[in-house]
Amino acid sequence: MQLVNTAAIVTGAASGLGAATAAALAGAGAQVFGFDVASALDTADHLEGVHYLAVDVTNIEQVQAGVNAAAADSLPLRTVVNCAGIGPSMRILGKKGVHDLALYAKVIQINLVGTFNVTALAAEAIATTEPLVDGARGVIINTASVAAYEGQIGQAAYSSSKGGVVGLCLPAARDLAQYGIRVNTIAPGIVETPMLATISEEFRASLSAGVPFPRRLARPDEYAALALFLIEHDYINGETVRMDGALRMAPR
Repeated sequence: MQLVNTAAIVTGAASGLGAATAAALAGAGAQVFGFDVASALDTADHLEGVHYLAVDVTNIEQVQAGVNAAAADSLPLRTVVNCAGIGPSMRILGKKGVHDLALYAKVIQINLVGTFNVTALAAEAIATTEPLVDGARGVIINTASVAAYEGQIGQAAYSSSKGGVVGLCLPAARDLAQYGIRVNTIAPGIVETPMLATISEEFRASLSAGVPFPRRLARPDEYAALALFLIEHDYINGETVRMDGALRMAPR
């Protein structure tokens, strides 16, 4: 599917994977609607070709309003890339006691429920567009993590949420097939995003050393390039693709 003269939604568009993806989609000719929470948008660099909207992915009304804005554009809504997410760490049982249930629920709500919320409401809008070749109408790409498969110590909440995103992929692709909407998922390894901004160079080097090849952290633009490939390849559907340099996470 081509992106020229189409509309696209990217969640988590203020930074990291979302910002890189929004830039790549805009560069490929799409009119991009970048969703993120208001506080993130206030401090973000606003890219040319991206229309930013304050949207909390867990809020049904805000997501619906954002989808309506994208669908009301003169160009058909064809693409959604869900990048919004958080990754706090806490052990199920640690020195400070039992894992905070509210934190666990918050991670699930943003990473998994938020992804589903945007997927469902955007799919409804995409399904109303005119079909293309083979009846295709659009594509949705969700973001999981290698932690869905090899969650580390302290990642119970994060791994649960990303495992849910992986589990969502195939049934979502099957559910939406009748409308000509493909669904794929990217499971990145360790990516150089703002989440890693606070770690030391020594720890960053140790993370890079654990990647078989290339022995470095991934870049957000590499995620964006993979997203574009999956958008343009019309026969990849219901697939979760690892982007991790052959990394398999150790317990810690």
